Amino acid sequence: MIYLDNAATSFPKPNRVYDEMDRCLREYCANPGRGGHQMSIKSSKELMKARKVVSSFFNIKNPLRLCFTRNATESLNFAIKGILKEGDHVITTCMEHNAVMRPLKTLEKDIGIKITILKGDKYGRIDIGEIEKSICSRTSLIVCTLSSNVNGIIYPINEIGKIAKDNNVTFLVDASQGAGTIKIDVESMHIDMLAFPGHKGLLGPQGTGGLYVREGINIKSIIQGGTGSNSESMYQPEIMPDALESGTLNTPGIIGLRYGIEFIDSIGLDNLRLHKYMLTKRLHEGIEDINKSILYSLNSEECNSGIVAMNFTEADSTEISYVLDKEFQIATRAGLHCAPLAHNTLGTAGKGIVRFSVGCFNTIDDIDYTIEALQKIAAKL
Repeated sequence: MIYLDNAATSFPKPNRVYDEMDRCLREYCANPGRGGHQMSIKSSKELMKARKVVSSFFNIKNPLRLCFTRNATESLNFAIKGILKEGDHVITTCMEHNAVMRPLKTLEKDIGIKITILKGDKYGRIDIGEIEKSICSRTSLIVCTLSSNVNGIIYPINEIGKIAKDNNVTFLVDASQGAGTIKIDVESMHIDMLAFPGHKGLLGPQGTGGLYVREGINIKSIIQGGTGSNSESMYQPEIMPDALESGTLNTPGIIGLRYGIEFIDSIGLDNLRLHKYMLTKRLHEGIEDINKSILYSLNSEECNSGIVAMNFTEADSTEISYVLDKEFQIATRAGLHCAPLAHNTLGTAGKGIVRFSVGCFNTIDDIDYTIEALQKIAAKL
């Protein structure tokens, strides 16, 4: 199988991820912070090491401002529902995933928040000047994706973060796509809250993610329960990360996430991005030469996090993805990718797209074989 669905979940993982998760499960996987025995203490120490590794990767100064979650969707729900109140105004973009849009639309219906959705060009690029024009006295949040999960377009987070900071508006970044490929520095980018999954570009397992919350931002917890701290109180602790970490954490998964990030650090983020772009560029240029193909992604290292989105003019995206899987053993993702507004922007709402997303373990041979498969499919259309 040639796996080109890394935007959904990266595969395979570095061997160290598998090995350390297995070791955790076999040797010390007790509840962290829930006991005084040596296995619980060991688990707590390893968890803190992971918290520090993740924090360093994003230049988070205080690791206790990072809480672990099950995925980016949970992180985004914590952030959005934890700070917005009745009458607040939010600015977001046309390329957001449903993990952003559904919580916002739910709050719009339930408590009356106001939402401004910035339009984009045919690739989803926005005019960042429109952000500043959209800010009003009730604007409390700007939330946007780092990179689109549909076509890989990268948003200018540095510039947006500065606008948010200058206007005293909280800035939330959904780094589901791009984390592990694009350098993220929460300080220099003026990111107030960062939501990310562990199982995509960070090379960790499913069931892991995180939310960074800058000092001074108080989030109302939407889940309450045991934290191992202040157990005498009937109310949720307000200190981070306990305020957002109720219940038993996915300790082996978080350990796996740590070693996924350490693998990235060992290669170098710039080297990893260069490898992904080399493969993306080769695939993009190969598809350009195929008759009846349509491309929706930009062929640019600065503008693409590693996705090639395409269609054939005379075929449904799900049909092409099915043939790639069954006849050529190539894994892709077709359809609307849980981002209907993005497809409205790209003009693909009716048929979706076929998404190819490269990973650090893909090779030039993988890409050349994929191009040949697409050529064969096109010849039959």
